[in-house]
Amino acid sequence: MSVLVVGLSHRSAPLELLERVALDGSRSRELAAGVVGLDDVSESLVLTTCNRTEVYADALSFHGAVAQVGDALAQATGVALAELTPHLYVHYEDRAVDHLFSLACGLESMALGESEILGQLREALRAGQEGAHLAGVLNPLFQQALRVGKRAHTDTDLDRVARSLVGAGIDRAASVLGPLHAARALVVGAGAMSGLAAASLTRAGVGDLGVINRTRERATRLAQAHQGQAYDWAELEPALQSADLVLTCTGATDHVITEELLSRDRTTRPLVVVDLAMPRDVAPEVAHLPGVTVWGLTDLTGRGDEAAPDETEQVLDAVRDLVSGEVAAYLATRRSAQVAPTLAMLRTRASAVVDSELDRLDQKVPDLPDAQRAEVHQSVRRIVDKLLHTPTVRAKELAAHDVDGSSVALLRELFDLDPRETAAVTTPPHVRGLP
Repeated sequence: MSVLVVGLSHRSAPLELLERVALDGSRSRELAAGVVGLDDVSESLVLTTCNRTEVYADALSFHGAVAQVGDALAQATGVALAELTPHLYVHYEDRAVDHLFSLACGLESMALGESEILGQLREALRAGQEGAHLAGVLNPLFQQALRVGKRAHTDTDLDRVARSLVGAGIDRAASVLGPLHAARALVVGAGAMSGLAAASLTRAGVGDLGVINRTRERATRLAQAHQGQAYDWAELEPALQSADLVLTCTGATDHVITEELLSRDRTTRPLVVVDLAMPRDVAPEVAHLPGVTVWGLTDLTGRGDEAAPDETEQVLDAVRDLVSGEVAAYLATRRSAQVAPTLAMLRTRASAVVDSELDRLDQKVPDLPDAQRAEVHQSVRRIVDKLLHTPTVRAKELAAHDVDGSSVALLRELFDLDPRETAAVTTPPHVRGLP
């Protein structure tokens, strides 16, 4: 296994650059398809969220894959590699697995511990599966990452201290507007994040909820699910004018809410706008309008004020311990699995030797009765199986703790096993270049 991660996020890059490299679904799929076709990559998966763009790959060589993935990322985003490079991070093998598992638990998110990342990982995995960009490394790795993320929320108190982006925005809005049961709220967009926003607003007690989307049918479905009202996209301006709280998250590449749109016939009545989109839905000038408060992703980074700081840190330590244990277990399992092709080839070699010697025996003693011949054949095979049993068990145990693969290499050397033959035992046909 040689898992490689190349990407950038809110931890490594300014918001302006993250907006420029943000990829929609079709461009993400194009990038994944381009990466899997590179000489030094056999699998690929692209993860794009509101605050990160990452390429995961099963790398055949480290330096070659890093260079090729970097070039592909620059080409897909339209941002020069020289501009991207200072903000890119690279994780490889053990660190790549640790990064992914930590990400699944929300430890790498702007809102620490948020659970929306699990849905985004699941969607990225689905896209990779549908595009046939995954095989025997990234597919099980991301499946395990999803399980680890779920464990973090079920086996620790992470949910109690975590603050989602939506929850943080709603709480901040209440500090400006007061109790939200009297507020008129508008959700702009009808995607997954908008659905979460609508559900969170309902739980917060908002009684007057509106949903607007370019596709009226999607707005209607979301509004009906939360006893709200749907609007046509042409009604955006009056809907904004009557709202007290706006949560927006669309897939638009340009600003959806502009100064001109809000300033016409506007009073100074307080308005809170929570911009959850990447690129941003709200033009920067909107924040300068009288009575308007705008919060974007970089503002919603609270750690969770329901728990005391020391209690929060204890919970995070528990999640980190969970991640460390899961990473160690996963790597041990993977390393044990990596010795399997070599052991399979060893048994194939041993079986071939046994068959050859038994054929010689049959030729030398052609008159041996069938019953005795069968007993001799069974005894010889049983002896070989017993001789190979202990080395097989020990090889698996050693491989579980073998970081550099030296034990597998030694096994191949001792029995003169061709690594190309052993690799062919478990390599999927499309990776081997077969139809």
